[in-house]
Amino acid sequence: MNTTAPAVARFGSGQAVKRMEDDALLQGQGRYTNDLSQAGDGHLVFVRSPYPHATIGAIDTAAAEAMPGVRAIITGAQLAAQGVAPMPTGAPFKRADGSDCASPPRRVLAHERARFVGEAVALVVADTLQQARDAAEQVMVDYAELPPVPTLAAALRADASLADAAPDNISCEARHGDAAACDAAFASAAHVVQLDITHQRLAALTLEPRAVRAWDEGGRMQVHISSQMPTGVRAAVAAGLQVQPDDVRVRVTDVGGGFGMKTGAYPEDVAVALAARASGRPVTWTGDRSEEFLSTTHGRDVQAHAELALSAEGKILGLRVHSHANVGAYATGTGVAIQLLIGPWVQTSVYHVPVIDYHFRAMLTNQAPTGAYRGAGRPEAIFNIERLMDEAARQTGIDRVTLRRRNFIDPAAMPYKNPMGQTYDVGRFEHVMDQALPLADWDGFAARAAESKARGLWRGLGIATFLEWTGGNVFEERVTVDVKGDGFIEVYSAVNQMGQGIATSLAQLVVDAFGVPIEKVRVVLGDTDRGNGFGSAGSRSLFTGGSAMRSGADATLKEAQQLAAKSLEASADDIRYEAGRFTVVGTDHGIGLFELAAKQEGGHIFVDHTHTVSGPTWPNGCHISEVEVDPATGAVAIVAYASVNDVGRVVNPMIVRGQLDGGAVQGIGQALTEQIVYDGDTGQLMTGSLMDYAAPRAQDLQTMFKTEMDESTPCKNNPLGVKGVGELGTIGATPSIVNAIADALARADRGEVSPRLQMPLSPGRLWGLLNGESV
Repeated sequence: MNTTAPAVARFGSGQAVKRMEDDALLQGQGRYTNDLSQAGDGHLVFVRSPYPHATIGAIDTAAAEAMPGVRAIITGAQLAAQGVAPMPTGAPFKRADGSDCASPPRRVLAHERARFVGEAVALVVADTLQQARDAAEQVMVDYAELPPVPTLAAALRADASLADAAPDNISCEARHGDAAACDAAFASAAHVVQLDITHQRLAALTLEPRAVRAWDEGGRMQVHISSQMPTGVRAAVAAGLQVQPDDVRVRVTDVGGGFGMKTGAYPEDVAVALAARASGRPVTWTGDRSEEFLSTTHGRDVQAHAELALSAEGKILGLRVHSHANVGAYATGTGVAIQLLIGPWVQTSVYHVPVIDYHFRAMLTNQAPTGAYRGAGRPEAIFNIERLMDEAARQTGIDRVTLRRRNFIDPAAMPYKNPMGQTYDVGRFEHVMDQALPLADWDGFAARAAESKARGLWRGLGIATFLEWTGGNVFEERVTVDVKGDGFIEVYSAVNQMGQGIATSLAQLVVDAFGVPIEKVRVVLGDTDRGNGFGSAGSRSLFTGGSAMRSGADATLKEAQQLAAKSLEASADDIRYEAGRFTVVGTDHGIGLFELAAKQEGGHIFVDHTHTVSGPTWPNGCHISEVEVDPATGAVAIVAYASVNDVGRVVNPMIVRGQLDGGAVQGIGQALTEQIVYDGDTGQLMTGSLMDYAAPRAQDLQTMFKTEMDESTPCKNNPLGVKGVGELGTIGATPSIVNAIADALARADRGEVSPRLQMPLSPGRLWGLLNGESV
């Protein structure tokens, strides 16, 4: 009898186990970084530039230093004099002349020049937050305004230069494919479809803003932070302090959302540690909402011209995409790579495209830098191809589902290498679409459209079939497994929790291996003294961290089997393990797992394990949305949303469904409401609060999502068969929604508007397009 069955059946993989993290959070017992502040901590406030582009002259701190409670004031000039190095910028890309990627140096506190509104130029630490705010207002900075490059359009005009090495404001660029072969394909095409597409700038909008607490403990800097990547923060803080990484410990407790925005390290993270060292006491900083809009990395912000060549039968012959990405004031490695390489990896998506011609440029402006935001390049790429596919269907008269069928990559072609040299291990894209169509009642749409028309509304049906790449191309992960004599299994991983339920999923994998109740598993995350790794980004937490956790648990059981054999005076080959107990085959002689651990030196069995998966995962899906457009107001209502998602093996269906639906909501926000806007003349941020930045609200999404997972095509690149899931919904939602709106217009004989649709399709923008305005 397999006595592991009860625990595994209740808590193991495939079960909708309630999240372990939630009880404490729902009872108000969460431990966010700001909750860790203690009496006596210094409170930090940054002095930020009010100008998008200005030289920084003298900074007078005398009045501020004389104010009550002030402990320390630090300026960019002081840090430069101390030899604090700039933050890393640039990327392994070149300019057209072969020179290195151009970017101004980004300092922890701006020195000599400020390059975007909100860039920190000084900091104040005081006994209370109000004292710090009052003193910060008394720091007098002598600015001399410089001509700004406030927008991407201004950067393309080269109204002013932001880097000596880039007088044209082109930080770097990349070309992929065969331009001559693509030209030939287009010349032979029966149909050519082209679109100009704007992927607007977005804010990540995490519930918890960035937060840092730092203090010196015995000559070693301790940092608590809200971050997805504590090891990266450790490296940056160590560089800023000019010490070795081992002289810094970074810990992460609860994180109230990341969405890519909390990857890597910010200048503010390093500044808090420097302030703690300067003041000699713990220092805490939590950004307010306005600071987050001003100074965190933003997402997207790309202008693309995309063209698709097709034969008379609708077979794709070639794809041409040329784009300009606004990477802001500093060309960070992440911000550049997302647009010049990572997004292009999936640009051909689930379709067989024989030849490509891509030309991408990263442009410098006086705006906050861009970086990772949920999807990170893949939403832009997939939106391009899915909008082209629907426009191709309209212009050729080929049914859009039929057009997709004719161009899907055949499962027999797997493993399939796309034109960017990326290899898909598995994929059955038509199979996924064939499940989504009936889920959305595709064939019953006509009756619903007629009902809407009777009420004066235009109904549209949108589809997106797509894939995405996950993993960050960092495939190694380290875990530790500690079986303790007190009856618990404590596991550690360098992947991080940030609201996505990863601790529960990891615990379920431990249950799979050990067959013990999940209450016996403790998951510890976010401590660089316990272990270091890449962290959580690129939807890699489960397929890299989870694979390492399961193989580490198996390795621990193998070692424990040897220890049990020794304890039971039997051959290891005769030892069997079930449900927390080792026994000798054919006897009732045995020993419990935890009893065995208690007998070892230190009272535990400890294994440090590293595991490497063999490649990225390629989750894919078909998302279908249904909308009603009110032609009198331009308002769009989502009346149905259905999706089938191939995410490989599912460890916790409840968590996966939450990730898919949550991602879709963020994608819907981009399609309909969200946009970061800078004034085109002054470079001032116009959307600096939730009064101005229109995130989707509950009343905007009153439809029930129909969300299904297809587990029939497990990933071959990791032992669990799982695929990343955290960003899939975001990637599918935007083209699905915009294609639905385009469909509604076409059915109302307003198809000429479709090529001009640009996100966000707010009521005002859509009404303007319908009434002949240039929007």
